[in-house]
Amino acid sequence: MLAQARLRYTRGSAQKARLVIDTIRGKPVGDALTRLLFSRRAVSEEIARLLRSAIDNAKQKQENVDIDKLFVARAFVDEAPVQKRIRARAQGRAFQILKRSCHMTIGLDVRRGGKESKGQ
Repeated sequence: MLAQARLRYTRGSAQKARLVIDTIRGKPVGDALTRLLFSRRAVSEEIARLLRSAIDNAKQKQENVDIDKLFVARAFVDEAPVQKRIRARAQGRAFQILKRSCHMTIGLDVRRGGKESKGQ
């Protein structure tokens, strides 16, 4: 893997972030950024920022890297600690509110030789 970037303690559930991450895994970075730009999910802005950071990390690691050959080799989302809050309810009861967060990781690599397959 050429470069990677991590975004930790992001507000929002891991399940919702995985829906967006799954759409860009294995795609070229240009295509992935375009998908994130037109995604309606709120977390896609954070993921786009993370992908741009991974691209910058690749440039920093190798100055002569061809950005057009980079693709998303690894992308995954893990759960982070959950903040627990309580809302008062009727008759002295309490309702628990879970404020979820997640950790996101994107790894880039250079596509080697041959044609790109249509399935990726």
